[in-house]
Amino acid sequence: MAREYHFQLPVNEEQMRELQIGDLVYLSGIVITMRDISHRKAVDMLGADESLPVDFTNGALWHCAPIVRQKGEGQWEAVAAGSTTSSKFSKLGAELIRKLQIRCTIGKGTMFPPAVDAMEEVGAVFLNATGGAAAMYACQIKEVVDAFWLELGLPEALWVLRVEEMGPFIVGIDSHRNSLFDEVGAVCRENLQRVYADSHISPDYTYTYLPKRVMARSRDKK
Repeated sequence: MAREYHFQLPVNEEQMRELQIGDLVYLSGIVITMRDISHRKAVDMLGADESLPVDFTNGALWHCAPIVRQKGEGQWEAVAAGSTTSSKFSKLGAELIRKLQIRCTIGKGTMFPPAVDAMEEVGAVFLNATGGAAAMYACQIKEVVDAFWLELGLPEALWVLRVEEMGPFIVGIDSHRNSLFDEVGAVCRENLQRVYADSHISPDYTYTYLPKRVMARSRDKK
């Protein structure tokens, strides 16, 4: 039975260690967004002993490129905010989790062993956002507090958002190395074997899709 949690950011290790895969989480407070280039920039800055423009300690990092519109000089409004695929941040994300003590990583899909290792060490979790709910999440963003690295482009900029009861998120990876993605995958593979057996089909049978051949149209001769 999934449990439900409502956290005010920042959070601590003890709170995150309590979470298990499948639990529902709502967040209030400051959430920071980053994507591909901003991950690389952050890791490079930390490697050069440079300070980042915001404090991630005990906070939440969202793999997201919010769609924003400018309301005035230095003022922004979130129009839509959907998660991007998180697996591509597994290596760089692991460095950030360790060095910055990030407790919550929010995204889509799953994350691979480097990130799982870091979450176990630090006491952090990966929260799955619902795909296709960018408009809903934008409504839960109450304020765009600040923006950094705008020179990278709006999608890659580092956005500082104040959210209220943002969610529900599902704990996809907990701090004890349990992965909802792996658990569901195992059930699917088991069910697939049962379907093969009930249908008397060898699991070694290979299905091949042969696409239609589309002939190029010849130009009309003049």
